[in-house]
This record gives sequence, C-alpha cells and structure tokens, in this order.
Amino acid sequence: MTEIRTTAEAHEEAALPNAKVVHTSENAPKTAEVKPLPPELARGRPEDKSPAQWAYERVLLYIQNFEEQLQEDEEVVLGLTGGEAGVLQIEGIGFFDPDILTFYGTDEYGARTQLIQHVNQLNVMLIAQPKPVADEAPRRIGFRLARALEEENASEGAKPQDEA
Repeated sequence: MTEIRTTAEAHEEAALPNAKVVHTSENAPKTAEVKPLPPELARGRPEDKSPAQWAYERVLLYIQNFEEQLQEDEEVVLGLTGGEAGVLQIEGIGFFDPDILTFYGTDEYGARTQLIQHVNQLNVMLIAQPKPVADEAPRRIGFRLARALEEENASEGAKPQDEA
C-alpha cells in the first residue's frame, strides 16, 4: 500500500539531511546518523544555511553523541589529521560563513591551540582520552555547544559569530 503524504510533508522530508550508518555489531550504540535532529537544527530552510553552518551543526551532533558514550574518567579530544599536529582538547567550536570552521582548545602539552579548517578539508577524529585530573568533573563541550545553539535560536537577531 502506498502512503499518502501532503505537499508540506514532502517538502519537509526533502529539507531534512539524508544520513545512514551500518555497523558490524547489532549492539553498536546509536550514532548521530540515526538519531532524530534536535529541533534547533531542524528549524529553518537548508538553503539558508552556509556550508560552514551545516558542518558546524553536524560536527556538534557527532561530538555530543561521542560524549554520551564516554566513561566518567574520559574526555573527548580532537585528533588533528593531515600532519603531525597531535590532538586538541576541545574547548570551543565556531564557524565563519560561508566556509570556515574553527576549533579552540589546548594540545597534549597544555599549549593553547586553534585549528582553522575549510569545510572542504574537514577531517575530524574524535578520541576518548583519560581526563588529566582524576577528581576534576569531565568537561562535555558537545552539550554546552547544543545549549548555546538553542539560546542563539531563541533570541532574535543573534549572529553565528556571537560568542555563546
């Protein structure tokens, strides 16, 4: 039997990102590709978002999903690809329309680090790493970024480059 859809439903489905994932294990944890989009990301027309904003929002989803699977004594770090740059403890993520993403943090030696990446060259490896101080509460950047995005969408006239 063919399902009947309204024109509005068809337009809405066309606007949603298309994603898929296959794992070797049937018990693999849910990943960002199969989870529903948060309402703040599903708002607006896709054609109104720059490649940088799209990449920023999707990287945010991947980081948040990765952090949900971490142990209490682990934090996420970003593995810098394409060289011997090492890793970056993520402390912030931003974008600059139309096509730049920026990752802020510290490297494995504690040096302040900033990665500026064009969306066409985006390669991000998330790594679970033991927290540096055992009694310090884990820092979960993905959830802070999601909260900032919600606040930005709630306030009219907020610009993407405004600090959250």
